[in-house]
Amino acid sequence: MEYLLDIYGFGAVLLDAAGDAARAALAGGAAVLALIAAPRGAARPEGALLLALARRWTLRGAVATLVVTLAAAALQAVVLAGTLGRPVGDSLGAAPVQASGAMLGAALVLAALAAPRAAPPGWRRAALGAAALALLAAAAAGSHAVARPEGRGLLFLATLAHQAGAALWLGGLPPLLDALRRLEPAPARQVGRAYSRQAAAGAGLVLLGVVGFWDGYLGEPEALYGTAYGAMAMTKAAMLALLLALGGANFLLLHRADDAAGRRLPLVRRFVECEIALGLAVFAAAASITSLPPAVDLREDRLTLAEIVERFTPRAPRLVGPDHATLAISALQARLEEEARRTPAARAPAGYVPGAGEPPPRNAQNVAWSEYNHNWSGLLVLLVGLAALLDASRRIPLARHWPLVFLGLAGFILVRSDPEVWPLGPIDLITALRDPEVVQHKLAGLLVAAFALSEWGVRLGRLRNMGARFVFPLAMVAGGVLLLAHSHAIADRKEALLVELSHLPLAVLAVAGGCARWTELRGPEALARPARWIWPACLILVGTILTFYRES
Repeated sequence: MEYLLDIYGFGAVLLDAAGDAARAALAGGAAVLALIAAPRGAARPEGALLLALARRWTLRGAVATLVVTLAAAALQAVVLAGTLGRPVGDSLGAAPVQASGAMLGAALVLAALAAPRAAPPGWRRAALGAAALALLAAAAAGSHAVARPEGRGLLFLATLAHQAGAALWLGGLPPLLDALRRLEPAPARQVGRAYSRQAAAGAGLVLLGVVGFWDGYLGEPEALYGTAYGAMAMTKAAMLALLLALGGANFLLLHRADDAAGRRLPLVRRFVECEIALGLAVFAAAASITSLPPAVDLREDRLTLAEIVERFTPRAPRLVGPDHATLAISALQARLEEEARRTPAARAPAGYVPGAGEPPPRNAQNVAWSEYNHNWSGLLVLLVGLAALLDASRRIPLARHWPLVFLGLAGFILVRSDPEVWPLGPIDLITALRDPEVVQHKLAGLLVAAFALSEWGVRLGRLRNMGARFVFPLAMVAGGVLLLAHSHAIADRKEALLVELSHLPLAVLAVAGGCARWTELRGPEALARPARWIWPACLILVGTILTFYRES
């Protein structure tokens, strides 16, 4: 149980993100089935194919929702039982578990309504809409809105509108993409135009929800940069702006009168794929936001603009690190060992336990250690970005080996990211994995190593499997999503927020860079040419931010 409680926070954010995405896919698939596929019926071959695709994606969304909701409900029940010291059965009446039960019921109803192969008649289409609304309402019942002392009704409606908009827009993207790939150009363009109107309505609902959130959760501009909730909201807004740009481009491409033959459909498909990747990142940001207290509840001790400017004013990178023995936890360990020799075991002081809910001890040398790690990591990423730019010019053959630099970065992260953990520190790796931050660092190192090896093999022509080409962009997107769920256990809340302010742009750049590399690989050439230069530029920006990273 102790291990589960230690990792619960990180796991809960990931499950929340998966749940948001699964519910959006289910409700969005049901919307495509009811609003786009059903009216076209099955009289023509393309209508039957569209109906089958919408039905298939709705059922996939239902399965994903059932699996994730069951996992989240089980985790909540076990954690509640463990923290309260009561049997698991006693936690089944808790509000979060009951909300999960309502979502499970709505998902089962949606699956039953989508299961028949025939085109749904009017009553079944209305029932699909009602069940989807019930699913989203059950999810909204577990949001910040229901915990507010005042304005609860309006905030609940804002949350419901926000989630319904995300379902109509982002949740409908998978069946749309499948239809654009399988249908002939003329019917594919018609389906795309119909979906674009649905997505526009969804975008409007998303923005309507944002308006409601402003007064209820933020309240004033200072909250955007002075609180963790505001910083995450700004990050989500930046990705939403990218989504709006891609969606707007698709709208214009699909509604051009001079493209009756659908010549621009390859561009639309690529933009839809990037929208899906950004949508997953948005769901991760939304899950992170729900784990934070609203900014209106934290009016004291906020960050000021002066403090942010002071911290982010560039200075020379730290290229020489401190001696490991001078770090706080090493000094603490030495003191504990000395005291243990003179103190009975029963009275010996306790040391730092990973994941125990308290941050590890830190001193000025720990800050120097962290800055050294980030600055050298930044220089390595900067070198990769510059080498990738040279490789994009196709004039310097040696530059194609740039992925090997990432192997050095992976080893650097795995060894030095957590000085209290093996092989540098006294805490063994298995015990240290109780700390979510350690888990996230190790996952990041493994991701970097995986895409470095695969991308190098692709560059040399030794990996001819077409799927190997996509490991690098997918790993970049996955890294960005994980970074959105990343947390830093630093005692001073302002210090924690300053760290997050430097890491959140890295997440957005990683997702954007992954989408650009994906587009370069998938084409068409009109998009691949600019994308070839965009993703190295994203790496250069990531490297620059890390090179000048500061904690003091």
